[in-house]
Amino acid sequence: MFPYCLVRPLVFTLDPETAHELTIAGMKTLGRAGLAPAARPLPGRAVRIMGIDFPNPVGLAAGMDKNGEAIAALAGWGFGFIEIGTVTPRPQPGNPKPRLFRLPAAMGIINRMGFNNHGVDALVANVKSARFKGVLGINIGKNFDTPIEKAADDYLACLDKVYEHASFVTVNISSPNTQNLRQLQGESELDALLGALKERQTALAQRHGRLVPLVLKIAPDLDDTQIVTIGDALRRHRIEGVIATNTTLSRQGVETLPHGAETGGLSGAPLLEKSTEVVRKLARALAGELPIIASGGVTDGAGAKAKLDAGAALVQVYSGLVFRGPGLVKECVTATR
Repeated sequence: MFPYCLVRPLVFTLDPETAHELTIAGMKTLGRAGLAPAARPLPGRAVRIMGIDFPNPVGLAAGMDKNGEAIAALAGWGFGFIEIGTVTPRPQPGNPKPRLFRLPAAMGIINRMGFNNHGVDALVANVKSARFKGVLGINIGKNFDTPIEKAADDYLACLDKVYEHASFVTVNISSPNTQNLRQLQGESELDALLGALKERQTALAQRHGRLVPLVLKIAPDLDDTQIVTIGDALRRHRIEGVIATNTTLSRQGVETLPHGAETGGLSGAPLLEKSTEVVRKLARALAGELPIIASGGVTDGAGAKAKLDAGAALVQVYSGLVFRGPGLVKECVTATR
């Protein structure tokens, strides 16, 4: 693999979203031409949670491959699992550009993408053509113009379509870039949503002959009471797992940097401590009753290990790849053995 450190200066001369689009397009082309590296998870500490065997504990977080276009190429990076999405029932363009900003001095990224994607039907078609045999998570959300009181309809529509193609399905209620979405983390709203999803999951499991685990993705901007409330809801509805966390609205440590005041969610290294603390508190609240997948701020092997030490079973990376490249995956797998 060509050393990323030699490529990065060129990549960083491009607008961040343009660079991302070119990367996905290139990987898509390699995959379709059969030129992508063989799908081979790096040898690491195997993990079994939610009835799924993960060959190593390091996965790709949702957001990089929203439409499932580059699965074949990404599978060659050594991940123990890959998560694609967020996908919505209908295609949508997302928020106005510019909407993606690098903060190189802090190894951070701010985005306000707004669930831009080609819609769930396009994602399912891409998953089918990829024929990926590894562990695949599919992250689902709601369309921006669906009223928040009707949000469950969008999640159920996506769940119906992705269920048979996913190893697990992530319910994203924590992006800060879709208006009022985080309101679904409130106690009554969350209860109603999880109840509806669990009922549909039961019906789909009977129809397809297998239970596909549901995983809830939460925000890092939660107080202790909210973390306990969410933990109680996860147990009450027998949700199989939880991802902690999404991006943060905090700007602590980046306030004075170029683009540091942009609106949107902050990810990358500035999120590590805040996100890991949520993992630690959530682990205490859940007391081992369901597994935590840690996401947020991992830019090196030490960060990945810190997530597991805080109580997570698995860890995901995304923003760190922008600064470190595919070699980050091997470093994290090695650190978590």
